[in-house]
Amino acid sequence: MWCPFLSTDRARRISGPGRDERPFVLVEKAKGALRIGAVDAKAAGLGLRLGMMLTQARALVPGVMTEEADLAADAHLLHILAEACEIFTPLVALRGQDGVILDISGCAHLFGGERALGQAARRRMQMIGVQTQAAIAGTPEAAWAFARFRHGTLARPEAEEALARSLPISALDQETGTTLALQRAGFKTLDDLARRPSHSLSARFGKTLVEALRRVLGQEDIRITPLRPLPAVMAERQFAEPLGLKETVLATLERLAGDVMATLEARGEGGRTFEASFFRTDNTVRRILIETAQATRETASLMRLVRLKIEALTDPLDPGFGFDALRLAVLHVEPLGEAQPHLDDERRVAEGARDLTDLVNRLVARFGRENVQRFVSCDTHDPALAGGTAAWLSSAPTPWPAPVPEEPPARPFTLFAHPQPIDVLAEVPDSPPLRFRWRRVLHEVTLAEGPERIAPEWWREASPAPDTRDYYRVEDANGHRFWIFREGFYEDTTARPRWFMHGLFA
Repeated sequence: MWCPFLSTDRARRISGPGRDERPFVLVEKAKGALRIGAVDAKAAGLGLRLGMMLTQARALVPGVMTEEADLAADAHLLHILAEACEIFTPLVALRGQDGVILDISGCAHLFGGERALGQAARRRMQMIGVQTQAAIAGTPEAAWAFARFRHGTLARPEAEEALARSLPISALDQETGTTLALQRAGFKTLDDLARRPSHSLSARFGKTLVEALRRVLGQEDIRITPLRPLPAVMAERQFAEPLGLKETVLATLERLAGDVMATLEARGEGGRTFEASFFRTDNTVRRILIETAQATRETASLMRLVRLKIEALTDPLDPGFGFDALRLAVLHVEPLGEAQPHLDDERRVAEGARDLTDLVNRLVARFGRENVQRFVSCDTHDPALAGGTAAWLSSAPTPWPAPVPEEPPARPFTLFAHPQPIDVLAEVPDSPPLRFRWRRVLHEVTLAEGPERIAPEWWREASPAPDTRDYYRVEDANGHRFWIFREGFYEDTTARPRWFMHGLFA
């Protein structure tokens, strides 16, 4: 589907039903002057064209209306159009700045055939307030060419190439210079080009032209790249009468969940990421994303999370005049075998793990993915950077290093975010402290182990660069154990070494 007047239709949409019907253009500043960036149908019929200076346009059509162009708003509207078309197929892609491509393979019979589907899609665009030209063909490039130059075409496979050969040269959608050169060379239609050897065309106009010709003629098919990845499993239901009651919507969604879970069970898989899409009659699409800590195919637990997610929405799920369709898709799946019976102790462990997973799922559904964190270890020798937090549902964290049996821990249980300065009496240059004062309390050192030298991670650009540190594990006369370090060396005459308390073992 091609939207020839997307920009002006968007501006007209904003002005409402009492709009002015005079010729309308959008202007943008280019090369130090205001030039036309978009025209509506009336302005185009009066000879106004893209790139024309505004002064020249006003000389030709004195009453022309103008407004400043807004490319970001145009792109947003085109994205809304593409989302509205997902009610027909999940394979929807944008084409340039004013087109939408739908792959309707295997979908047309659900809407009464290809022609009926095309008409329904155009009606949906008209409801949004955008004029469209549409066509159906076997390849994306052929459909795009027919939509622009032979609106309403439904190209059958046996007749598609013959129809495409009658299209003008500009249907190849090449650069202006290339199109002009082809026309000056005497080529008028694609049939004129198709009769020439491809190697001569490639040598004169480049390989891109030959590829475009083959694709428009249907001889080569490049599949579209959809806006959204195709889900692993999907179930949907469309309604002759829109649904407006929340409980009816949830009951329908639960039936879709049952269908999805049955498919996953047949595949031996479970879902980790689910997406519920709600298509409203005003072409607005609302989506709810549900992520789980483990793969699941339990309908009841999924629906509990859906209800929690809906209750936690800052923008309530308003049906408006009702929902035309509901869709439940599984975006991420993992292998999931059958549940095995456990002995009593194993059953308690399994139930504890399941309770934790259920808790995480409920917290994520209510508070959001990034607000539920877990502690993770980092691959670094710097103790200040060795631990951190990450979203619970993120990729599997690096496992914590296992302690050495019958050995004291190498790192303290309590690590201060900011090392605290202490006063130390120690033999130089590398002896452990004999006594130290921390928080006005004097500690006599009875046992010490070290030093463990830790240097800054110079290879990390974002890493802070403190001085090299010598760490000691010490125990005082009362049996308390501490982790302290000396920053700097006594051999360095420019700065006096300093001592810090970094953590507590007990």
